[in-house]
Amino acid sequence: MTKRCSFSDNFKATVEFEALRGEKTAQEIAAKRKIHPTQVTTWKRQAIDGLTGVFSDKIRIAEDNEAEVKELNAKIGKLAVENDFLSQGLKR
Repeated sequence: MTKRCSFSDNFKATVEFEALRGEKTAQEIAAKRKIHPTQVTTWKRQAIDGLTGVFSDKIRIAEDNEAEVKELNAKIGKLAVENDFLSQGLKR
């Protein structure tokens, strides 16, 4: 059985940056980095597919954060009112 190689994220990013630049072919990059050319094209495809998520996730995260902030502010207000009510009851 063959042992599978695992590559670091930095290595993959470096290879994909080279591939996306388009100055060298996948075969040239693979020979330089001592990996299979299919791996270069697979990582390149994954990088291209993931690029759309880079920009859309920022918008979605910002919207989620705004909703969460509103929810937390409402909860803080409710707790403050309850705290005031209970503190007045203890003073009597």
